[in-house]
Amino acid sequence: MAESTQPGKIAIKVKELAKLTAFYRDIIGLTVLEEKSNHSILGVEENVLLTLQQISDPLPFNRKTGLYHVAFLLPTRKDLGNALFHYLKNDAIDGASDHGYSEALYLTDPEGNGIEVYHDKPMSEWDIGKDGEIIGVTEELDAQSVLDAGDRDWRGFPVGTQIGHVHLKVADLSLTEAFYTNILGLSLKNNFGDQAKFFASGKYHHHIGTNTWLSKGVSPMADKDLGLSYFSFYVADLSELKRIQKHWQDKKADYQKDPDDSLWITDPNGIRIKFEKNKAIWNHPLE
Repeated sequence: MAESTQPGKIAIKVKELAKLTAFYRDIIGLTVLEEKSNHSILGVEENVLLTLQQISDPLPFNRKTGLYHVAFLLPTRKDLGNALFHYLKNDAIDGASDHGYSEALYLTDPEGNGIEVYHDKPMSEWDIGKDGEIIGVTEELDAQSVLDAGDRDWRGFPVGTQIGHVHLKVADLSLTEAFYTNILGLSLKNNFGDQAKFFASGKYHHHIGTNTWLSKGVSPMADKDLGLSYFSFYVADLSELKRIQKHWQDKKADYQKDPDDSLWITDPNGIRIKFEKNKAIWNHPLE
């Protein structure tokens, strides 16, 4: 996968659309870009990051594959400090960690979807092995230092915020690794064996996290299950979409193509993935 291809947006199926829209706006920090009776679109300026889809008569909760958490990447440590101040003020934070390559805050939305808000440390501080593996840790966050980095002037997510990675609950790690490396073309960046695997394009620590902590051997989500609907990658140009399509054809992968040239594929865990243009960064039509 080209290094310019990055996580784009995520779509989540929800029961209480108004409540979830308000949460992601007022607590998390996204801006509502469009609000209809059956969906809301949120992001930062013109950049769409989240779609909430209203589901009527959802199925009761059951252990299935899907979203572990979506991770919003902030541009600076100052931004993370302001977010931490805001989340503490609203009693919204569940936990926080220093991962070696990043500092992260963890929250949960009103319907149980996991959220990470983080910033990356300089790459010079990452633990990168000679083979390219990027070692992550889970240590106590120096919360006071992060707070001190901010100015407590919270105005929601700043310009430049993006989805840094999506962490998934999967049923089979071996099949998952084969798909994300051979079909999508990501590199395995960190391997926790039979528990979790992390993948990325380029030199990043991970764009996709996968684990079986709550989902080993479980069934894929159904249409009426609340939670993850799909997530997308934003592609830099039309030639890269064409290259991806040719690669999938060569691999005899099952995929679908939309009239706007967006591509859809489903991973071995029943998780739908879209490769699409980002209207906020594309300055030319597809034709």
